[in-house]
Amino acid sequence: MNVNAQESAAMDGVALIARIVMSIMFITSGFGKLVGFAGTVGHIADKGVPLPEIAAVIAILIELGGGLAVLFGWKTRWAALAYVAFLIVITPIFHNFWTMEGPQRMANNINFMKNLTILGGFLLLYAFGPGKYSLDAMLQRRPLQREREPERLGGHPIPAYANRARSSQDRR
Repeated sequence: MNVNAQESAAMDGVALIARIVMSIMFITSGFGKLVGFAGTVGHIADKGVPLPEIAAVIAILIELGGGLAVLFGWKTRWAALAYVAFLIVITPIFHNFWTMEGPQRMANNINFMKNLTILGGFLLLYAFGPGKYSLDAMLQRRPLQREREPERLGGHPIPAYANRARSSQDRR
């Protein structure tokens, strides 16, 4: 294994760990919103968000559905963009520390900054993708896609077992 392959494998392993860590909070939060739906709706309504039931369903879909998508690396860039939009909308609504005083201000300032940090993580996930250990990468390597382009190789399809270790043409 050459140095570039070792570095690539390490980066893909780190991407997997990052996806797992990033998704845990959202999956548990989305599940909590689902089982405590009435409380979630009440909290959203208390913040003055219109149509709190619909907002709660959207939050559950993004947190639970998006969390699972990030965890498994499926449609990862789309999920990352959904989280970016979600965080841009909810952060100033639910962590508006500038309207508070004392310990509540400090706690919401911390949560505001935490959300900005998470937003940065999702931008990185969008920019660099989920890595090799993901459904996205696995679906890119499907043999059927390669066998549909026999004209590239003088009329001979690429065997299904060939080139399985490479996740993209860029890594050659």
